Amino acid sequence: MTARDEVLGRIRAANAAAGHPAPQEVPRDYHRAGAHPAGAPELLELFRDRLVDYKATVLEAPADDVAKAVRAALADATGRVVVPPGLPDGWWPDGLAATRVTDDGLSPADLDTAAAVLTGCAAACATTGTIALDGSPDQGRRAITLVPDVHVCVVRTDQVVQTVPEMLAALEPTRPITFVSGPSATSDIELERVEGVHGPRTLIVVLTG
Repeated sequence: MTARDEVLGRIRAANAAAGHPAPQEVPRDYHRAGAHPAGAPELLELFRDRLVDYKATVLEAPADDVAKAVRAALADATGRVVVPPGLPDGWWPDGLAATRVTDDGLSPADLDTAAAVLTGCAAACATTGTIALDGSPDQGRRAITLVPDVHVCVVRTDQVVQTVPEMLAALEPTRPITFVSGPSATSDIELERVEGVHGPRTLIVVLTG
């Protein structure tokens, strides 16, 4: 028995002793899988549509030439571009004006002055246009994808699933999960859209596979 089970068991026992009814079973008969396998053309089209609707930019790249799309994504970047320690070989393009800086615990001030961040992802959901990051070596710690104002994220086509349950099933639940659905945006008290409050104002997705 885990500590969670023990705590919940005590709560249920206390409720029963107090005369409260036992909690009802929560139905779990919702769809756990979509109609298409991961990476299916229908899913990729939907994923692109959702990302564009969220004001993200989508670039396409063959699996053996991710660097070309990354070069286009970072063409206007000057200064430093932060990358996680496990960035795959071949993703960083030659000839950029920006300088590659591998995160080794950069301070918030260092991250705040960075031009952009380049990462991979753990999984993506076409229905919601959501990208999940889990802190794996090609994604790094959460802070590097929240502080720089531009996030270039490489998503493999076989990482794109249809539904949220499928995306969650592809994640390691003990890792710190970050969900990204377009550039950071919120609304102020007068419902005016404000971008970049809680994360990057620019999201560029490199879809490869």
